[in-house]
Amino acid sequence: MSLLSAHTPQPKAIALWLLVCCALIFVMVVLGGVTRLTRSGLSMVEWDPIMGVVPPLTGSQWEATFDKYKQFPEYREINRGMSLREFKSIFWMEYSHRLLGRAIGLAFLLPFLYFLMTKKIGRPLLPKLGMLFVLGALQGLLGWYMVKSGLVDKPHVSQYRLTAHLVAAMAIYGFMFWVALRLLLPDSGRANEPGRKRLRRFGIIVTASICLLIISGGFVAGTKAGFAFNTFPLMNGRWVPEGMFAMQPVLINLFENIATVQFNHRLLAGVLCLLIPAYWFPAQRTGTDSQTRIAFHLLLAMLVIQVGLGISALLYVVPVALAAAHQAGALALLTVALFINYKLGDGYSF
Repeated sequence: MSLLSAHTPQPKAIALWLLVCCALIFVMVVLGGVTRLTRSGLSMVEWDPIMGVVPPLTGSQWEATFDKYKQFPEYREINRGMSLREFKSIFWMEYSHRLLGRAIGLAFLLPFLYFLMTKKIGRPLLPKLGMLFVLGALQGLLGWYMVKSGLVDKPHVSQYRLTAHLVAAMAIYGFMFWVALRLLLPDSGRANEPGRKRLRRFGIIVTASICLLIISGGFVAGTKAGFAFNTFPLMNGRWVPEGMFAMQPVLINLFENIATVQFNHRLLAGVLCLLIPAYWFPAQRTGTDSQTRIAFHLLLAMLVIQVGLGISALLYVVPVALAAAHQAGALALLTVALFINYKLGDGYSF
């Protein structure tokens, strides 16, 4: 069933709008990573979706904002003695992150209302767009829920909430990108060819593995596991680090033990280094169009780049630029995998 109404002369305008929103979400994810890496995320201790758009403007307002920050653990335990000038630098980073989130909401809502009023949105597409808007609003709430975890006893956000925030962003991005592809690229009618069906099944496994790797990366970030075991390929001289299951119950080691969290991230990356070449090779012998062939080559190239960025970030003890590039690379890898899945399956029935 078409996602467009009979009033829609061309779907490209809607698809382009959604792709612009995807690009903004991409930037938002990377900026969120930079905010975390620069320890800026806890600088704004209040959440006001409306009035929070206006930053402090006068000296007295800045002093009042800084005084509020001083009441919370991050200032008392880490930044005691920080100057107002230093506070402003982390405040502006977090402010930019929140402002971009609001901008994305407007960038989605205003064109949506325009397309709705001009009857450019077909009935099958309407609930999908409505769901995207609701998910975006909930993502804002989830972001504040994450920040609140660092304003109580410890000046660190919960790795569970941080990873949930990252996964939600990934889900919104992937969902929106898929809908845009459905509008932009027509079905080829070749989805059921035997070779393509096998590749599509393999592609689902590859994409799921990329998602798992991103999730594990959220726990690496949340536990600051990247600042430990800064050697490669061994972890402080061992393939399997000591203390991997030192915590009780055993299950929490997967999410809270720095050694286990980093080991799992390396292991999943290694699995992906086997899966993607195994996915790429048979694709060269299967009849695919030029777009899909290029996407397969790009997927392999992105894997090499992403692994290089990950190893470099680890060896250099997580510099902001390398870590942010590594986070961007993960989302780029997912984007290419989703595109290939779409092309092989003609968007499925979604």
